Amino acid sequence: MFDVREKPQMVESAFLIGAYFTRDDREEAASLLDELAALVETLGISIGGRALTFIRDPNKRYLTGSGKCQELITEAKHLGCDAIIFDNELSPGQQRAWEADASICVIDRQEVILDIFTMRARTKEASLQVELARMQYSLPRLSRMWNHLDRQGGGAGGGKGGGGAARGEGEKQIEVDRRMARERIDRAKRELIQIRKQRSTQRKEREKLPVPHAAIVGYTNAGKSSLLNHITGSEVLAEDKLFATLDTTTRRCELPDGQNILLTDTVGFVRNLPHRLVETFKATLEEAVLADFLLHVIDAGSPDIEEHHDTTLKVLAELGAEEKRIITVLNKVDTLQHHPDRLHELETKYPDAVPISAKTGQGTELLYHRMNEMLHGRVSRLELRLPPTRHDLVHLAHTEGKILSQEYAENGDTLLTAIVPNRWASQFAEFEVE
Repeated sequence: MFDVREKPQMVESAFLIGAYFTRDDREEAASLLDELAALVETLGISIGGRALTFIRDPNKRYLTGSGKCQELITEAKHLGCDAIIFDNELSPGQQRAWEADASICVIDRQEVILDIFTMRARTKEASLQVELARMQYSLPRLSRMWNHLDRQGGGAGGGKGGGGAARGEGEKQIEVDRRMARERIDRAKRELIQIRKQRSTQRKEREKLPVPHAAIVGYTNAGKSSLLNHITGSEVLAEDKLFATLDTTTRRCELPDGQNILLTDTVGFVRNLPHRLVETFKATLEEAVLADFLLHVIDAGSPDIEEHHDTTLKVLAELGAEEKRIITVLNKVDTLQHHPDRLHELETKYPDAVPISAKTGQGTELLYHRMNEMLHGRVSRLELRLPPTRHDLVHLAHTEGKILSQEYAENGDTLLTAIVPNRWASQFAEFEVE
């Protein structure tokens, strides 16, 4: 039975390699290598060593030169590492060449992210999306996994004197596995299409009672789930880990002006996110495309905040959501309480951002106010005098809006000050008072 090797169960110590191709890219390559180290440690693999290497002319076989390849392999083995992990994308041929020379596991950033996604997926949709991405990634790499099983069946035919006609070669093991992988890809695609149809039906039902909708987006580990929990009072899994959230979660909350709004937590982005994952997760991330506006959460304490901010905007552009209205949220400002100059610098760079701490609640009121501004024109403040026979409108104001005050006149009329969504305002028109 074909299956992808489970790297986290096989590897204990990894040697990380980051290649860069112009001298000016060294600093960014170092930052990306730090991020790769965090990704690898998320899998429970220790970092035995790391190396940055400059490549002037990429080698077709190794990416690096052959001499540099042997040097890095020697260093990795000297440090006792049982895997080499590249921050750069390796072609299937380059991966095979490195493994043939090193005789240890060699993978790249894409496979690390895929392994994390496999660990994190909870719902059927997320599991299918991850399986599809893994199969598409692994299909051209099957030979490096199964070359020891590459045997042919069949042989000479029987018959008197052994003179029977020779039978054709049997199907190779690798051919069987490729066929099975393609079947799994086709099956995953069919099941995802069915799930997307169900999501479309659910969305149409939701649109019958149009409640404004915002999606929380941002770099992985920026605090999106923590923000959702704080605003809505829910208990969505929120961990200090990369890609803690893969499955979208939607919760309802009430804004200070009485409007209800749906907030959706989405999977975090990362630099050099494999394009196949962007494609595969479009069904999940389409919540961001269809939302009324976005909450872009960035970690104010991260030294790479600019790269994280730009990466999120780049992925949103790939999803077709670049024109969405966005509230930028500077989260984790509590970590800068002893660095006021840094906070001032960020507020100057992102003047429209809302500085908050999802952990302490700092800045939440300002965020609510900005969300109200995004929905301006969807509600009206009404002064109402409702007769005793129209308790149905009192109930409607309670359920669909927010009651600011409620009194009773001597004749039994109900005096209401309420904030009501504009779609219901016409029902109250004849009972409005100055």
